[in-house]
Amino acid sequence: MSRRSSAILALIVLVALAALRWAFMPPAITVETARTIRGPFVQTVDQDGITRVRDRYVVSAPLAGMLLRPHLEAGDPVQREQLLATIIPSAPQMLDPRTHAELVARLAAADARLKRAGALVLQAQSAQRQTEIDTKRIEDLAAQNFVSRTERERAALELDIRRRELEAARFEQDAAAHDQQQARAALSLSQAAGAGRAKDAWPVRAPVAGVVLRVVQESEGVVSPGTPIVEIGDTGRLEAIIDVLSSEATQIHVQAPVTLTAGEGVQLTGRVREIEPGAFTKVSALGVEEQRVNIVVELLPDPRLAGRIGDGYRVEAAIEIARTDGAVQVPVAALFREGQSWAVFRVLDGRAKLTPVQLGPRNREYAVVRTGLAAGDAVVIYPSDGLKDGARVEASDSARD
Repeated sequence: MSRRSSAILALIVLVALAALRWAFMPPAITVETARTIRGPFVQTVDQDGITRVRDRYVVSAPLAGMLLRPHLEAGDPVQREQLLATIIPSAPQMLDPRTHAELVARLAAADARLKRAGALVLQAQSAQRQTEIDTKRIEDLAAQNFVSRTERERAALELDIRRRELEAARFEQDAAAHDQQQARAALSLSQAAGAGRAKDAWPVRAPVAGVVLRVVQESEGVVSPGTPIVEIGDTGRLEAIIDVLSSEATQIHVQAPVTLTAGEGVQLTGRVREIEPGAFTKVSALGVEEQRVNIVVELLPDPRLAGRIGDGYRVEAAIEIARTDGAVQVPVAALFREGQSWAVFRVLDGRAKLTPVQLGPRNREYAVVRTGLAAGDAVVIYPSDGLKDGARVEASDSARD
């Protein structure tokens, strides 16, 4: 056989072997990929919670009698001093010494509450004036680049909080004044004669402007003093109650930024206003007893969301506990356990390379990478159990950068 024929035969054999290898080679696995990023990282505590109206007022019956059926429904707007219900006072049984003493004590308590509310208004006014001075000073320094933009934003937020606290204090003052008026009128009525006639009908009015949250007494009936009739609140002033593990609560600070999601396209921002001092026991879905702490979050007003969220809505909250700038981050969907450490499948030259990584803090979407990856690396997200080190992979059309 000539040399040329041998070369041709060898070439044919090589081509045949290559074809056989290609034919029996496992097909590339279609995977979804993402790239690591470098940028600011926010570590959060993520828990669910509910919204509630911060300033709510339960309008109660000031005296005993027959309550005529209220004509209000939940969601109805009300103005201050608007008629809410009417009570036909019962016979003057309140003239006995015990009832009279109770009404006198109620009036004294209402007077004390009004004085306290007035003091809180003065305190809130002083705090707002001081914050306005501090904010003006910081704005002047910011104009000369002596303070950071973050400090300026923090000062503006502090001023907004002080203004809202003053509004809340005035709300309490109005409610206290209404209580005092009702208590004084009930005491006067107890000493009058002719109760039970239509002309003695007692109007129950709204102490503050707001929205009817709940009609407690929906039907006509006999009520005693202090019976709740209607619950009123301002749905424009909401807060959220987030219960977190007690171990997580130790990492949260007052004034920490909070992002809340109440549904698709409904995102709110807020600040931690209060961390309740006492924990409580709650049984988890797995039947495990947990010690949890309520975090009160003040929601910042957003005109775009007016009317879209109200009292008792479920929200998903992300409470910021730490922030890192310039951190390399990997999607948490790419992470899996490999022995005692974390790992990812890095996509390199069309193959999945098993790569151990050392992680830092994490949130719902990303984890900080200490070692193992660089910014811009492609990794497989949601890797299947069948994906092995060195396997051929092909990115799907849904792969994201």
